[in-house]
Amino acid sequence: MNFKQLYLDIYQKFQDKKGTHGGYDFQHSPVGSATPPAPKFPEKVKWWTLNRPSRLQTIRDKRDQQQQDIINLQSPPSAKP
Repeated sequence: MNFKQLYLDIYQKFQDKKGTHGGYDFQHSPVGSATPPAPKFPEKVKWWTLNRPSRLQTIRDKRDQQQQDIINLQSPPSAKP
């Protein structure tokens, strides 16, 4: 088989279909993964922020809570009479 004709059928299909694709609709968001919500803080972050350890702890607590919520999805809640 000639190397130049190896992908000729694939390129021909691409050339035939290239005008029929409508493109991406930017009005609809993708269904895949999304970024998790970030915790809200009462004050803006500044380069001289002194409460950095407490802010980081708040972020870690929020992350751990989200992970625990995901883990809890695996086991259904027990029905108590």
